[in-house]
Amino acid sequence: MHNSHDIMERRLATEIYRRFYWIILFVLFSLTAYLQGVAQTVPKLSHQAKISLITCSPTDEAVFTLYGHTAIRVNDPVSKIDWIYNYGIFNFSSPNFIYRFAKGETDYMLDTSKFSYFLMEYTSRGSEIYEQVLNLLPEEKESLWQALEWNRKPENREYRYNFFFDNCATRPVLMLENNIKGFISYAPATVFPTFRDVINYCTRNHPWITFGCDLVVGLPSDRMMTLQETFFIPDYLKNAFDQAEIIREDETVSLVIQTNILAHESLKPDFLILFPPTPFTVFTLLFILVLLLTIIEWRKKAYYRFLDLILFLAAGLAGCIIFFLSFLSVHPCMFPNINLLWLHPLHLIGIIFITVKKWKKAAFWYHFTNFAVVICMCAGWFFIPQHFNTAFIPLITSLLIRSGCSLLRKKYR
Repeated sequence: MHNSHDIMERRLATEIYRRFYWIILFVLFSLTAYLQGVAQTVPKLSHQAKISLITCSPTDEAVFTLYGHTAIRVNDPVSKIDWIYNYGIFNFSSPNFIYRFAKGETDYMLDTSKFSYFLMEYTSRGSEIYEQVLNLLPEEKESLWQALEWNRKPENREYRYNFFFDNCATRPVLMLENNIKGFISYAPATVFPTFRDVINYCTRNHPWITFGCDLVVGLPSDRMMTLQETFFIPDYLKNAFDQAEIIREDETVSLVIQTNILAHESLKPDFLILFPPTPFTVFTLLFILVLLLTIIEWRKKAYYRFLDLILFLAAGLAGCIIFFLSFLSVHPCMFPNINLLWLHPLHLIGIIFITVKKWKKAAFWYHFTNFAVVICMCAGWFFIPQHFNTAFIPLITSLLIRSGCSLLRKKYR
């Protein structure tokens, strides 16, 4: 009996300890969650707080710095807050970054850091840094501050990047417009550039980048932008803010109350290049080489098959890139692209016709079709609304010469 009684007591004590353990664990868990919630509570801004739009001028350091940069600064000396909210952060080491970027499925994120670090980074790049202090009410500052803090949480910080319509410059505008009482009225513009005009101006000192953009960016980029669409370029946004007003129910005030230049542009010495290898120069030399080899070939009554293979292989590979960006990517302003008339994947099939001797007839019709299509495109050069880079001329002419020569060779034989 004593053994049975002892066993019952031990079981009862074990059950009491187990329940006590779970009660203690629950209390600790609840207390931890509460403390984390308190720690994550965003402090309120004081009446001395300032929220500013920061604009960094373009630099030649990298492709993505050619267009400038925009961020939001929150500065509250009472709370000792001086942070920068930067929507231009991406992770280059993320899986399949190059493919996702080409397809238009790149995710950017909002990052927050001390403003002093941001200032140091862009000053070292040589950017001129402007600060436009926004003329906001205390409750508008608080609303914008809370929205930015919510947006920087790990589960909210990422967004699908779009170069023209959703980038580091358009995001701050959206955040501001959603957190003010009233609306922003921008001064009407008299001249609106096209998307291509703007990006070509930004890459004006880099002709190869301009050439690449003109090659892959399609017809939609040649339409005139609206005023709001120009905001994807930080300098256009800065200029629009200078003349903008906030219209509330009881008042109309300037959007920018103060403008400060926090850092001046530093000019870096360039290496002296007497004959810079621009696309037009390189492709003109290529055209001259193709023309000379074609003349020699014609006089010798020979056929330099290797020349056609190199030219049309390059044209076919370039056409695959344009085809992918036009039909398979989600990038805006890529389709339609008139460059697909002379650069297309079908050139790769034409190479097979050229290589296999028993398919000479197919090769003839391939050259005939290519010659006719490109001639029609050249005839409408000044009427097609899409902009063509001047460096396209020697390339198109090289392809025309080779197709035309093949047609003449077939005719005289």
